[in-house]
Amino acid sequence: MRQKIKIAASILAANPMRFESEIKKVERAGIDLIHIDVMDGHFVPNITMGPFIIKGIKKITKVPLDIHLMITHPERYIKAFADVSGKGDFITFHIEATKQPKKVISLIKKAGLKAGISLNPNTKTKSIEKLLSTLDLVLIMSVYPGFDGQKFMPEVLPKISRLRSLAPDGLEIAIDGGITPENIPQAIKHGANIIAAASAIYKTEDPYKAVKTLKEIAKQAVKKTSCMN
Repeated sequence: MRQKIKIAASILAANPMRFESEIKKVERAGIDLIHIDVMDGHFVPNITMGPFIIKGIKKITKVPLDIHLMITHPERYIKAFADVSGKGDFITFHIEATKQPKKVISLIKKAGLKAGISLNPNTKTKSIEKLLSTLDLVLIMSVYPGFDGQKFMPEVLPKISRLRSLAPDGLEIAIDGGITPENIPQAIKHGANIIAAASAIYKTEDPYKAVKTLKEIAKQAVKKTSCMN
């Protein structure tokens, strides 16, 4: 059974001085997830938000969060992020950032949250295939992480097809990086069911309208894919 298609608003591209209003705009449009990029300046060449900011975000929205940890040694920080998260939220870490993925997954699950793993564009699916049964989410990066506004890398799409063919029922597969209205149908065709968009939402004149548009594009893409199968 095909997973429900969801749109995630990546607030990396939002105005950090107006997070509440920026989140409320997409919430009113029916956004499915708020995607939060956490960067440490080590695993990726940028520094963004930490648990303190996420604690504030939890106070202003009931939309589930995907806390995307782009940090080295994520096992050291799961408790800090779990303490400011809630039921239905995801914590997603990078397979490239730890030698203890099973431990990280266990820590996330024991905290009552959903566990996700992310792969950089040059990382093979083989690195996580044996872990799929323990995961709630796999996040495929279609740019190298660190900054918004990068160009989509279509060469990662076969990885989504591969993972979807192996995925147990209920596994969410997300794609993140360089998402535009033009490439959403490609991602859905290959098996992605969560589309994380940053600039395609927050660099437009009307984020509310942008979410509605992306949702309609996704809906039409699902119909077209279903007709082809």
